[in-house]
Amino acid sequence: MSRPAGGAGLLSDAVVRTEGWRRLPAALLPILAVAVAYYVGGLIGLYQRVVVNGAEVTPLWLPTGIAVASLLWMGLRAWPGIALGTYLTIEQISDFDLPGLIIVAGNVLAPVCAYLMLRRVGFRTEMDRLRDALALVFLGGLLPMLISATIGTCTLVLTGDLPTSQFWSVWSAWWAGDAMGVLVLTPLLLVLRRVTTLRRSREGYRTAEAAALVLASVGVTLLATRSPLSLLFLVFPLIIWAAVRFQLAGSAPVTLLVSVLTIAAATAHVGPFAHHTLFEIMINLQGLNGAAALTGLLLSALVTEQNNVRLKIEQVCEDLAELVEHLAPGKPDR
Repeated sequence: MSRPAGGAGLLSDAVVRTEGWRRLPAALLPILAVAVAYYVGGLIGLYQRVVVNGAEVTPLWLPTGIAVASLLWMGLRAWPGIALGTYLTIEQISDFDLPGLIIVAGNVLAPVCAYLMLRRVGFRTEMDRLRDALALVFLGGLLPMLISATIGTCTLVLTGDLPTSQFWSVWSAWWAGDAMGVLVLTPLLLVLRRVTTLRRSREGYRTAEAAALVLASVGVTLLATRSPLSLLFLVFPLIIWAAVRFQLAGSAPVTLLVSVLTIAAATAHVGPFAHHTLFEIMINLQGLNGAAALTGLLLSALVTEQNNVRLKIEQVCEDLAELVEHLAPGKPDR
C-alpha cells in the first residue's frame, strides 16, 4: 500500500514542478517588459544628455517615470526589471563595474521608496483627487529622487570621476532630471492605462478640439522655443486648456510635448537658450519643465475632483427627486 502512495506523491510533485515551469514565463514577461521600456527610455534620454562638469546628465530622465508607473501597476515584483534596465542603460555609457552597481542600486531604491510612500498615503492611480497629484509630486518625484541623485553623485566623487567642488551642480542636475521624469511621464503612463470613451453626441466635437489642441501645442511651443524673444510663457495657456477640457488625458501629453521640444531647443542652444551658459540653460529649462508639469498635474486633478463632486451632487438630487415623487400624496379627485 505504501508504494502506490509514494508513486502518487512523486506524481503530484512532478505536476507541481510542471505548473511552476509553465508559470515562469508569465512571471518573467512583465519584468522583461519593464526592463525593455526602461532601456528604451534611457536611450531616448541619452540623446538629450548634457555634460555638467564632466558628468553626463539628462534634463528629463524618462526611465524614472517608467519605473514609478511600473511599480504602481505591478507592485514590488517590478524592481528586477528596473535593475536590469538600469544595467543595460549604464552599459551604453561606460563599462559596468562596482560604481555602476551602486548607481543601479540607487536607481532602484528611489522609485521603490516612491512606490512605498505613495501606497502608504493611499495614492490612487486614477489621480482624480488633488491629494493624489500632490502625493505624486512630492512623494513620487521630488523627495525619493533625492536618493538616486545623492547615491549617484557621491559614487562619482568617491571614484574620482567628479571633483568635490562640482558636487552640488551635478547633484542638482541629476535630481531635477529624475524628478522631472516622474512628474512628466508617470501621469501620461497612468492615464494611457485607462480606457476612456467619449459620448457619441460630442465625439466629433471633442476629437476636433483635441486635434486643434495638439496642433496648437506643437506650433506655439516651436515658436516659443525657437524665437529669440522670451516667449516661453505662451505654453501655459495650452496646458491650462488641456487640463480644463480634457483633464489628465489632455494635460499629460501636452506637458510631455512641451518638455521634449523645449529640451531640444535648449540642447541646441537656440531661441531663448542661445548665448547662455550651461548652468543658466539648465535653470531656465528645469524651471519651465517643473512649472509646466505642476500646472498640468495639479489643475487636472482639481478639475477632475470638482467634476466628480458635481456628478455626485447631481446623483443625490436625482435620488431625492425620485424619493419625493414616490412619497408625495396622490392628487385629489376633482
